[in-house]
Amino acid sequence: MKLKFLSSRKSDFKPEPNSILPFHPLETSLDVNLAEIKRCIGESADVVFRSLSNPSSYSPAMNFIYIDGLVNTDLVAQAIIQPLTGHPGIKDNQPEEALLLIKEQILSVGGIQECKTVESLLGMLFEGNTIILLDGAKVALAANTSFWEKRSVNEPTSQGVIRGPKEGFTESLRTCTSMLRRRLKTPDLRIEQYKIGRRTRTGIALVYLQGIASEQVIAEIRKRLGAIDTDSILESNYIEELIQDGGLTPFPTIMSTERPDAMAGGILEGQVGIIIDGTPFALLAPATFFSFFQSSEDYYQRFDISSFLRLIRYSAFFVSMLLPALYIAITTFHQEMLPTTLLISLAAQREGIPFPAFIEALLMELTFDVLREAGVRMPRAIGPAVSIVGALVLGQAAVQAGLVSAAMVIVVSFTAISNFVIPSMSISNSIRLIRFLMMLIAGVMGLFGIMSFLMVLLIHLAGLQSFGVPYLSPVAPMNPGYLKDIFIRAPLRNMKMRPDTYVGREAARQNLPPAEPPRSGSGSQSEGRGREKP
Repeated sequence: MKLKFLSSRKSDFKPEPNSILPFHPLETSLDVNLAEIKRCIGESADVVFRSLSNPSSYSPAMNFIYIDGLVNTDLVAQAIIQPLTGHPGIKDNQPEEALLLIKEQILSVGGIQECKTVESLLGMLFEGNTIILLDGAKVALAANTSFWEKRSVNEPTSQGVIRGPKEGFTESLRTCTSMLRRRLKTPDLRIEQYKIGRRTRTGIALVYLQGIASEQVIAEIRKRLGAIDTDSILESNYIEELIQDGGLTPFPTIMSTERPDAMAGGILEGQVGIIIDGTPFALLAPATFFSFFQSSEDYYQRFDISSFLRLIRYSAFFVSMLLPALYIAITTFHQEMLPTTLLISLAAQREGIPFPAFIEALLMELTFDVLREAGVRMPRAIGPAVSIVGALVLGQAAVQAGLVSAAMVIVVSFTAISNFVIPSMSISNSIRLIRFLMMLIAGVMGLFGIMSFLMVLLIHLAGLQSFGVPYLSPVAPMNPGYLKDIFIRAPLRNMKMRPDTYVGREAARQNLPPAEPPRSGSGSQSEGRGREKP
């Protein structure tokens, strides 16, 4: 059964009826409503039912429902239960009028909303609201009393910088959006909120700058989010896999980051942010191949240093992908390419090695991946020590035992170090997979196979898109005016235009000199949606 996409694009969440439950409007009888609510949620120990009734007066019976652990119990007692206890305005009015009086005059908490169905009531209850039910009224009130334990703002673990902000996103959606608001103090910042997941009802925030982000890209992201039909969203990778382009490709078409400054920078360039409740990793789309080699720190230090480091990253990318394959191809098929001295040294090292170069490299690569995974899964106190000692002991023992050559240990180690130079973990993981294919092809076809595979890979990259944006832009299709922040970083005063592939109407980010009027008879036309050339 096709289920409806639950969305809300206002400042506060307004959950729609939960599609898992049948539609059931609230009744005038308080007992009937309570029985239906208890039937839906079962005998849950954390759901608190608190009733207020006074048999000696004409006050209607009232019931409060909240989930212990999701609400501030002190706020419930002081701002809701205490003001409503014995209030004369409740017994002097009809139930519907009494609820209106409670909503507009008596309660001092913010974010009071009405619930007309059991499904919407349960949705607000699970968001940390306190539900107020009044006997004789077919409408319930949901008061915002949400409060739960959450992790404090800490330094990002996967994207550290030497110079720059030291705070990262947390698992709280509202904390993440507030960190963006603090950096982008503009009314053009738009935050659209959704609920995705039939059971988890995970909060999703779509963040962009009106006028800077492309309307076509925003519409495409909304369409893909609206097409998601799943019962659970537990982390941002769920959203990434469900909306990404490319199909069967090892290359990511959506960026992930846990740095608020990186997301703010992407939004200022015209990208659209997707923040998911419950994870510190947010998404940025669209993404190009070259954006994965850019770091936040590139813009926090001088342009010459940033350009040098960026060139090192591109070099590390090719080293990580090609070095083991080149070693296999040259030592197996193309020994004449090596200097005689080096060839003799490698031949002496490989004397007595029982495996061909491909099997030797494959064993070393798999061993290193096992050590890396072991270092991640082990307790934090001993993980790094065990991985380092294990690599040293195993490498030295393997060389002494004659299983692998010393040159192969050097090649695999330098390849692994180069893989860590790339700032994006998603693109570095893609390289790990491609590296094994390159090694296999090099062991079968030599340099000819490597060059053929690189051509196929380049054709594949040229055919990819990210929400309608070419994956290799602005290199393919070539736009020389926008290459100032691709392979190197030009001085900030020279980067007056935003990336042409991301933005909508406002392409300029710095004041530009007025354009000269076209000369008569020159036939000059405006360039690229009426923009000046950067």
